[in-house]
Amino acid sequence: MTRWVLHVDMDQYIAAVELQRHPELRGRPVVVGGDGDPTKRGVVSTASYEAREFGVHSGQPLRTAAKRCPDCVFLAVDAAAYNEVSDRVMATLRENGDPVEVLGWDEAFVGVETDDPEQYARGLAADVRAATDLDCSVGIGDNKLQAKIATSFGKPAGVGVLTTATWFDVLGDRPPDAIWGIGAKTVAKLAALGITTVRQLADADPQRLAKEFGPTTGPWLVLLGNGRGESEVDSTPYVPRSHGREVTFQRNLTDWTDISAQIARLARQVAAEVTDRPVARVVVKVRYAPFVTITHGTSLPTGERWPPGAQQAHPEPLPFSDSPVNGEPAAARWTATFERAAQASLAMFTPGRPVRLLGVRAEFADNPD
Repeated sequence: MTRWVLHVDMDQYIAAVELQRHPELRGRPVVVGGDGDPTKRGVVSTASYEAREFGVHSGQPLRTAAKRCPDCVFLAVDAAAYNEVSDRVMATLRENGDPVEVLGWDEAFVGVETDDPEQYARGLAADVRAATDLDCSVGIGDNKLQAKIATSFGKPAGVGVLTTATWFDVLGDRPPDAIWGIGAKTVAKLAALGITTVRQLADADPQRLAKEFGPTTGPWLVLLGNGRGESEVDSTPYVPRSHGREVTFQRNLTDWTDISAQIARLARQVAAEVTDRPVARVVVKVRYAPFVTITHGTSLPTGERWPPGAQQAHPEPLPFSDSPVNGEPAAARWTATFERAAQASLAMFTPGRPVRLLGVRAEFADNPD
């Protein structure tokens, strides 16, 4: 039997879950995002196929979506519901004992051995539908890159195939951004070099691209052009590299004292939520109006990386260098340390510009390689 990589992608996932809960909305343009109020700041998490016909898409401001589709029904994001259904989807994919590499709520790679991958893919999609009453599309390839791209050929609720043998027949004359992982900026740089198709990218000199994109990225782009990619499906559970919180303000903040207070509030919240893994760095995110985003971070000294819940791995007393120890709970000392790091990161920004979003993120010290 031949080994294949399958990419399973739930169709309009968040919208589909909401339509299960609101069957009266089937056939209508539905948008899920923020708290469901398109007059507020927020972005589209997903749009039903009916809404997409009006030019509504993920990542778009809710207000823009409302302008493009005044008849859209807007719903609030319900992460708990999407997590619950996602768990059922992934459990179904694992039932055959195949390795499953989860990519998010709604997609995963599956490594299979079969002589009929299309029949296998259809059976897998049928299993998912039986377990969730939701449709998915499946891409088939020799590797992850091919399988991921192939999924788009099968949507909705179908099966797409893209292999090394058919790579250039299918993609050869298409622009480079037909390849997963290549975006608009890269396409523009490639065009300046006279590379406007996948076939031309595949034939490009790796050293020439290395001079333009760097010694790693340049040759990697040539490999992508040839349809080369990783074929091993890693079933190791996903370990987050960071954890954070952010807030979008309905009115821009201009007073730096208010901004500092919001950062302190977010820092305390994040510090309370990262109690089981050591934190190496605290990052602050500022989005200025209208939509320019900048981040700055502060590394924690090694002795200050350990929140209270991580003491099992680091049983010695927490040596917070500039916080009192006697009489002060460890949790309070950890929160104070985290907040100071957040404020130090904020100090790297230049005050004076209106701010529409703030965020604080903890980056973990024990991330896998």
